[in-house]
Amino acid sequence: MNDSQDTREKVRPLRETVRDTIRARIFEGHYAPGTRLVERDLATEFHVSRLPVREALRMLRQEGIISDRRGRGAEVSALSSRDVADLFDVRNSLEVLACRLAADRASDKDLRMLDQLLGDAEGFLAKGSLLEAHRCNSDFHDAITRIADNNFLRTALEPLQGRMHWLFRHVSDLPELLQEHRALYLAIASRNPDRAAAQSASHIDKYREQFPLDNHEPDLPQRTPERRNP
Repeated sequence: MNDSQDTREKVRPLRETVRDTIRARIFEGHYAPGTRLVERDLATEFHVSRLPVREALRMLRQEGIISDRRGRGAEVSALSSRDVADLFDVRNSLEVLACRLAADRASDKDLRMLDQLLGDAEGFLAKGSLLEAHRCNSDFHDAITRIADNNFLRTALEPLQGRMHWLFRHVSDLPELLQEHRALYLAIASRNPDRAAAQSASHIDKYREQFPLDNHEPDLPQRTPERRNP
């Protein structure tokens, strides 16, 4: 990340920081689908006024992550079968492109960072820290988008990646997922854009098959929120 990017992130509006915190809690299972998000309570919890919380909730509504239902106010949305299908379709276009560009543009430092993220995920998995291992896997995909260094691509992917991260919290075979990511890393490290794109497409298609669509079950199962240590 260059100095201008660092400066932009340091002066980010408070509403975006609140939005990102709420989004992370949703995708980590802290706020399960159907959980009410009360503006007043969130403002108290985050030690901010209600205005940035209101704006954060508005942005999350636009992303489809929260919705207003049954007069209950804002609540966490669930992903429907159609949502899952659409996410994989878009991911198959944008993320494959990100991997192609990353293979062409990755520096030695970038490759070391990707390798370190995989090593961290493997270490957390060995210790049984599944939440941290999942987080490293999510960071791995986010890092590829940054390495691709295309502002339009990053803008298009950012609102989708959170939902993909939430979806992949349901993947139970973490060792296999890490093997997939290791293969993707090696393809990018080869600096062969065609190889990286093909490996990314294969990775996406493999996990598309693990989320079969059933028109009789419109929503994914709601998972029990994971408790955070105080």
